[in-house]
Amino acid sequence: MSFQVELVSPEAITYQGEAEMVIARTVGGGDIAFQPGHVPFIGVLAVWSVDVIRPEGGRDTFAVHRGFVQVAGTKISILSDVSESAGDIDVERARVAKADAESALSADKDDEAAAADLARADIRLAVAGAEG
Repeated sequence: MSFQVELVSPEAITYQGEAEMVIARTVGGGDIAFQPGHVPFIGVLAVWSVDVIRPEGGRDTFAVHRGFVQVAGTKISILSDVSESAGDIDVERARVAKADAESALSADKDDEAAAADLARADIRLAVAGAEG
C-alpha cells in the first residue's frame, strides 16, 4: 500500500507520484512521518526538507520553504511557497545568500529577515549536498 503524493509550489508541481512514506517538519511539532493508514492531518511546514520514500525504496529530498501538509485518505498534498529538488538548487546562489545573511546577522543579531534568509540558504545547501 502506498500514498499518492503531490508537492506543489506556485511555480510548479515539484513531485507527483507514489510513496511508502513522507517525512516533513512542522512548525512547533517537529518531524513527522506519514505512512499509509495515517489519520487525517493538516500541519504548517517549517523551512526544512521533505523526504519522499518511494515504493521501491528510493528517496527524493526537497527543500521546502514553509507551507502546509495535508493527509486525506491515501493522498498527501504539500503546498509550499517554494519547493526545490536537489538538482534544481543553484548552489552558488545559495552560498551567496548564506554569506549575505550571515553578514547581516553579524551587524544585527535580531534581524528576522536575515535569519529567515539564512535558514532558507542552509536548507537549500543541505538538500543539494553542498553544506558549508
